[in-house]
Amino acid sequence: MGKLSQMLLRKIIPLLLLLIPLSAEAIAEGNNASTDEGIRFSCKPGQLETIASDMETYLAALGVAPDLVVKKADRTSGAVVYTLNTPKEDSSTLDLKDRPELQIRDDIVSLPTKRGKEKKVHTVSKKEILLALLQHGRLTEFKDGACDVEALKDHVGIRQNTVAWAENLNWVWPDGRPAKWNNKYWKRGTPKPGYPLHEALSDVFVNQNKYSIGCYTATKIVVIQGVLDYYRRIKKDPAQLKRLENRLSIDKEPLVNIEPGKMWDFEKDFDPRELNRPGKLLKIESGAAPKNFVPGDWVHFLNTDPVTYEKTGYEGSNPIYLGRNKFADYFNDNDHSYTYQQKADEVYQWRNGVFSRSRDFAKIKPLSPRDMERLSKTHAEGGILRDIRVLPYFFGYEALPVWGSPPSFEIARQPR
Repeated sequence: MGKLSQMLLRKIIPLLLLLIPLSAEAIAEGNNASTDEGIRFSCKPGQLETIASDMETYLAALGVAPDLVVKKADRTSGAVVYTLNTPKEDSSTLDLKDRPELQIRDDIVSLPTKRGKEKKVHTVSKKEILLALLQHGRLTEFKDGACDVEALKDHVGIRQNTVAWAENLNWVWPDGRPAKWNNKYWKRGTPKPGYPLHEALSDVFVNQNKYSIGCYTATKIVVIQGVLDYYRRIKKDPAQLKRLENRLSIDKEPLVNIEPGKMWDFEKDFDPRELNRPGKLLKIESGAAPKNFVPGDWVHFLNTDPVTYEKTGYEGSNPIYLGRNKFADYFNDNDHSYTYQQKADEVYQWRNGVFSRSRDFAKIKPLSPRDMERLSKTHAEGGILRDIRVLPYFFGYEALPVWGSPPSFEIARQPR
């Protein structure tokens, strides 16, 4: 081939490639890890074939059409990335269920109630959870021992179970008063001896009228219940259940320090000794896009008003994302859930004296779309969110960090 022909080919081939539509199952060699979004399996090179086969089966089982997912692999490093086939700038997960091409419908699950009975609950589907994990705007990585599609399945199952337990809650908001607990099982938030931890936790859901707790404590209870109940009742793994109960109870305070200390490093009274303290049950993913939430995420909305921030219980809000553009309402003040817009507005309106949307409705000052976009930014940019999401470890698939004795800082934050 002559030099002129080679020059023409070098110019024409890139243009031709632009005309070829990307396949949803495209394999790209030379993966750029710094720009990965969605789910990444970082494995030994020989594991890629198994991961690809197992993911294909899992996606099909959840009714995810092949053209909805883009696969990108680096055979040399052993990394494979799965991303939702949406535009790069599309990072929101709030409206996934409203997108007809995704064909998302709720799942129906059973939850235990009093006297051994069960109730049916409409909750977020495993399909929506998986698609949210695949969406642009964040990266969830399964590596080392967690390079296994079974780890992903467990993670999705725990998230769904957590959301299911948060769907219909009616706890009492203490509104600055001391919390109240069922004295049969609890002493001021500490389980009494003689009962399994999962039994004491289940009572908080079965006898909700006996509990008056803040949103911080409520979130922790829902998260712990979602994890322990998954291994006790759904997966039926008593060994894993026992390991987790022991880890939570190592200091005899299972509700304390379940999240990493770094979650609160923005607070003015933050104890720097907390910075590297791991969570007993949860870890942090950083770099999430503003409206990217995966069902089961623990999210923190900060009250940036310096006056009402000092009011006990109104420093911020700690909901769990339920999928379907819903955030948990632990006290049924807004029909069991808030949309993203309602949750951001709720926290903002505290500065206007709106502490109950039904009672203080006349004090609400409407926010414009521009205001809402500003609130969606990080604290540093003048908003009320952070770019972190708090989520469970990959239990049984990754080595959990060693957890030691907790400092007193966490106990001081308990009333939230």
